Amino acid sequence: MLSVSAVITAAGKNSRMRKDQEKRNIPLQNKLTLPFESSTVIETTIENVLNTKYIEECVIVLGHYESEILPLINHYNDKRIKIIKNDPIDVGLSVSLWNGLNSITSDIALCVTADQPTVSSTTFNNILDTILNSENPKKTISILRRLEIGKLDTAEGLGMPFAASRLELMDYIKDKDDNLNPILREIFADGFEFYGIKENHPDELININHYSDYENLI
Repeated sequence: MLSVSAVITAAGKNSRMRKDQEKRNIPLQNKLTLPFESSTVIETTIENVLNTKYIEECVIVLGHYESEILPLINHYNDKRIKIIKNDPIDVGLSVSLWNGLNSITSDIALCVTADQPTVSSTTFNNILDTILNSENPKKTISILRRLEIGKLDTAEGLGMPFAASRLELMDYIKDKDDNLNPILREIFADGFEFYGIKENHPDELININHYSDYENLI
């Protein structure tokens, strides 16, 4: 059985949310620390990941706003959790992801952004089941769909969450400082099979980028 770990990126600048809060004259607060369900955005994301089967390690990558986020995750007693920090902190998503992948040892990595608290453990399980049961997990990407379900004929518009071979993914993001979609398109062009996984609930397709996204979800 292939080993599975999770990487949760929580290192972003929060720029779009901050602009919205300033425009609305709302107190500035990192989106990951906003109340969500019975806790906060990031805590809900972490719980959903930890409740996913197969997860042997869970690395949380911090950067910007570390001082605001860290108090919310320091209380976890789960030995699977490891917290790391980008150094330097002003880097793109691909660098945060590489730092996380470089801190785990598994065959397969479940890659998640911390602003996805609506993605359920059920959907994470489906993502992992798909790649683990594929003919060639090393050359497969199992990803939350944006449009089509099943085997995909394009990687346009895709992002996290997804599962991939840790080492294969690291080869593609090494020495890159970029958003994720251009890298996924490159991987697709090299012949990897992509499978779009259907969401368990429509809200799972919403990332919390703007304050209106947050309002709609709560």
